Amino acid sequence: MIRIQRSGGACTRAFLSATVAAAMVVGVNAGASAQQTLRLTHNVSDETTWHEGAERFKELVAERTDGELEIRLHPNAELSGGDQIRMVEMVGRGQLDFALTSAINATPMMEEMAVFSLPYIYEDYDDVDATLEGPPAERMAEIMREEGLVTLAWGENGFRQITNSQHPIRTPSDLEGLTIRVAGPMYIDVMEDLGANPEQMQWTEVFSALQQGVVDGQENPIGAIIVPQRIYEVQDYITVWNYSYDPLFLAVSEQLWTSLDAETQEILRGAAQEAMEYQVAISRERTAEGLDRLREEGMEVTELSAEEIDAFREATRDSYNAWRERIGPELVELFEETVAESRQ
Repeated sequence: MIRIQRSGGACTRAFLSATVAAAMVVGVNAGASAQQTLRLTHNVSDETTWHEGAERFKELVAERTDGELEIRLHPNAELSGGDQIRMVEMVGRGQLDFALTSAINATPMMEEMAVFSLPYIYEDYDDVDATLEGPPAERMAEIMREEGLVTLAWGENGFRQITNSQHPIRTPSDLEGLTIRVAGPMYIDVMEDLGANPEQMQWTEVFSALQQGVVDGQENPIGAIIVPQRIYEVQDYITVWNYSYDPLFLAVSEQLWTSLDAETQEILRGAAQEAMEYQVAISRERTAEGLDRLREEGMEVTELSAEEIDAFREATRDSYNAWRERIGPELVELFEETVAESRQ
């Protein structure tokens, strides 16, 4: 497996000479192995489905390259000092090799990524899958490429549910005055629509902030985050409201990608897609089982009726419309039309 550097003249000749020399050394010493180590970073712990998906990717790449490529995993955004936004930027600049992260973590870098998480744009997984398997995902990959990120596959963080330590949330007015940790700028507007006090902070700081009462609540998917990150230890109430969805994406630095031969690219893309299919499956499975687990752990679970969800949909309409303009009406329409067609 040969990695090709795209440079010219003497640099190219020097690189090729070094490659040939290295190959001769390997031929002389049969015990030697040409192994290259690449770094994959994500911003949550190694107890999550994110990490399990990354582990599967690592295993598949090692298997399909006969150990020539090793993927080293770095959870908790440890290569960017815990900064989940900077982590994505570093991959885009070629300072890191791979990122596995969610769309909202890339929104400060690319506002278009907020389209996935617009309040109540999706009702169920069928809506989600229609966009992630069709033209909307293709368009998002084009947008990411402009920032130096090559999208290899889509995974799942999931539908985001809200937890808090104060009282059950059943109506928009129940959020008034609560301080809620949020992950991105769009969620600040959404929470303000609902009368809450949004507080944006890095995920690595959230558990202690909940534990110390710095914030009253947070919102995240059940199977991917709330259960494996043991949020039930510091929160008493959860409301299932499916107000926003968040996909994961596994992306590689464009600088690295263009230096790889076609065979290696095919291996990486295939491994990424298989790994993320696995990650989506286990995330949905654990989400389905998660509410029973949270009840067992002592959380009070509130499940809303369609009419109660409509009240939240109307209450967040201003944020939806404002972000529709910021994201770009044509892009949002592509998502809306794809979802509408899938429901026919």
